[in-house]
Amino acid sequence: MSADTTTPAKVPPPRQAPPPPAVAKKPPRVRTSGQAGTPWLLLAPCLLILALVLGYPLVRLVVLSFQTFGQSQLWGFLPAEWVGFDNFTGVLGDAEFWAVVVRTIVFAAGCVIFTMVAGMLIALLLQRVSGWVKTLINIALVASWGMPIIVATTVFKWLFDADYGILNALLSKLPGVEMIGHNWFASGPQGLAVIMLLVVWGAVPFVVITLSAGLTQVPKELEEAARLDGAGAWGVFRYVTLPILKPIIVMLTTLSVIWDMGVFPQVFVMRNGHPEAEFQILTTYSYDRAFVVNDYAQGSAIALLTVLLLLGVVAVYMRQMLKIGEVE
Repeated sequence: MSADTTTPAKVPPPRQAPPPPAVAKKPPRVRTSGQAGTPWLLLAPCLLILALVLGYPLVRLVVLSFQTFGQSQLWGFLPAEWVGFDNFTGVLGDAEFWAVVVRTIVFAAGCVIFTMVAGMLIALLLQRVSGWVKTLINIALVASWGMPIIVATTVFKWLFDADYGILNALLSKLPGVEMIGHNWFASGPQGLAVIMLLVVWGAVPFVVITLSAGLTQVPKELEEAARLDGAGAWGVFRYVTLPILKPIIVMLTTLSVIWDMGVFPQVFVMRNGHPEAEFQILTTYSYDRAFVVNDYAQGSAIALLTVLLLLGVVAVYMRQMLKIGEVE
């Protein structure tokens, strides 16, 4: 029997997919001069208002800081004289000024830290409570946020009053504690701690509302995946929630630093318009030099140094935001 001499059938090669049709590239849009000027035209009213509201006071502040300007110059008895950097030399060479700077930095840092920590904790708590409880807390936050500073300061003065304060009365109810007559403002650090509590109380609502809005943008899928990988509550917060909230936290921290470095009415009203030396921060110190000592030039120099210090904070903020933008 002869062998089978039939040849195997040839398998046709796989058919290649046709190349995708070439997409015609659109020519780049060339913005005309009218289109390029439209954004500036829309921004012009806002820029004009900023120039009028902020420009003149800032220019006047810079001019005064390089002159001698007191009561005689204010009433026109003597002309203002240019003294160059003498005002800045006198301020920077004053040990009291540096003590005020350190006190201001410590005060602002304490306010910012407590504000951010308390705000984050309350915002996280709001994610776990029922709807009606969240509504009540939000109402309380908005009410405290909208309260005028003078009213809030007056309430705190009553709470911490030495003779009739409710806090001393409540603490005296504890066994072995006698706080009736205790003066919370007998020392600078203790009194500034009370003022710090007032500042934090007024700043926390804004932080809570902003962080609560940011927490709604955290994907639940990422949190669930982190829990399946064995991460606990702290791990989920550190590796999932915190990185997503980083831009908001940087913004809130920077704004809090600027606001807390500029605290004035809380200290001024709490000390009845005459803050003692151990209660002075940069804003009240500048006011004291300008309107109590009547040295407007030196007060302007202190205010200008404060502005330069805050510009350093803004520069750090812009750098951090640029880094976040590059990562994204």
